[in-house]
This record gives sequence, C-alpha cells and structure tokens, in this order.
Amino acid sequence: MFIIPAIDIKNGQCVRLAQGDFDRVTVYADNPIDVALAWAQKGAQLIHIVDLDGSVAGLPRNAGIILDIVKKVNVPIQVGGGIRNMETIDYYLENGVASVILGTAALQDEELVRAAGKKHEGKIILGIDALDGQVAIQGWTRKTQQSAVELAVRYENCGIRAIVYTDIKRDGMETGVNIEATKALAMAVSIPVIASGGVATIADVEKLLAVKGCDISGVIIGRALYTGAISLEEAIDKCRKAS
Repeated sequence: MFIIPAIDIKNGQCVRLAQGDFDRVTVYADNPIDVALAWAQKGAQLIHIVDLDGSVAGLPRNAGIILDIVKKVNVPIQVGGGIRNMETIDYYLENGVASVILGTAALQDEELVRAAGKKHEGKIILGIDALDGQVAIQGWTRKTQQSAVELAVRYENCGIRAIVYTDIKRDGMETGVNIEATKALAMAVSIPVIASGGVATIADVEKLLAVKGCDISGVIIGRALYTGAISLEEAIDKCRKAS
C-alpha cells in the first residue's frame, strides 16, 4: 500500500480545507513546489495534487504550478481538479503527469471517462467523493443522489487505474479514515481503491493494512502530515514491512 501525500492548491498556495469547505481554509505554504520537494525527500513514491480552484471553475487554474512540480520532482504525480475534457487530459499527460483524476466528469460525462480509459489506459483515476455514501461533485459543492458504489461499478473494465474514494465529512478533520465505506467500495469492484479523508494517526494506516479480501492500494494523507501527527517516513516504513 502506498502512502500518498496530498497537496491541495488554492490561489497558488498549498492549503487544506475542512470537510471540503472553501470557507474553512488553512494555508500551509506559499509555494507548493517546495512542499512537493520536501515530500519527495522524505521518500514519497507518489504525490496527489488537487487544483481546488479548477475543481470549482471546471477547468485548470493552477496548471502552471502543477507542471513546475512535475519538472522539478522526481516522483510520479497524480492530478485532479477541473479536468473535464479530453484536451485537458491530453495536456496533463503529455506534459509528464503520471495520471489524471476524473471526479465530476465520472458522473456527468460517462462517454469521456470511457474514451479516456481507452486512449490512456492505466493513467485515468476515478475520483469518487461522498457524503453519507452519496456522490458530491464540482469541488464537493453539489451533492447528488448517486451511490458511490454504483458509480464505481459502472466503470469496471474501462482501463481505469484506480479509484480515489474520499469521505468528505472526514476530510481535513483528522477524525479517522472511514474503513467500512472504503472496504465496501473496494469489495464491490476489481479496480484498486485509494483511501482518502480523515487519516489522523498511524493507527489509521495500520487499520487499512489489516483490511483483507479487497485491493486498497494506497492512502492519501493531508492535514496529519502537515501538522506532524503522522510521520511520512514512519508510515512508508510500516507499509513496506507489511508488504
């Protein structure tokens, strides 16, 4: 299981939101590139970047910063936020991004997701963000009636690399990862699932490592790394020993 540090970019800064609320922002660094370099130095094997401004606007807003990170950091980068057409997908992947995350598009444009999975097999990640098991889109600003599990199942055998499953209520709150919901999703599909939202202590990593019978391939950690509640090196070491 990979430990994946998160870098959320808003107005060019590295921030964290509480429960996806754009009015509850904590700025952790003015330069996201420095943050990415720090995570790479500490042993990160993959970095998760979200263009928060892009997720609301529906098109990239911080692509320049993201591509600077790709050039300067020798670690694969997965990117989400405002990626809603093939032009943007092609742009990121042709400029060195390892994989792109489709969230809103997964619900609103099934044809695009299937076409992207075929064209860029193994480089497309579904971003499924849920409130009480129901999918939320457009930077988490709009909740839908779509079940997270039903949405995931729809994209079996479509060339999808992984699913990032985020429990919005827990995201940025350090209240513990939603093991039950994450496992339920992972059990429902053959696509590897990356857990996200609420990771608070190394015990959350241990709980995910203990899940059997499904493929939880990684966990995204944000605020707990920034506050020092979790040591990236310790978490990576724990996963390495468990493998």
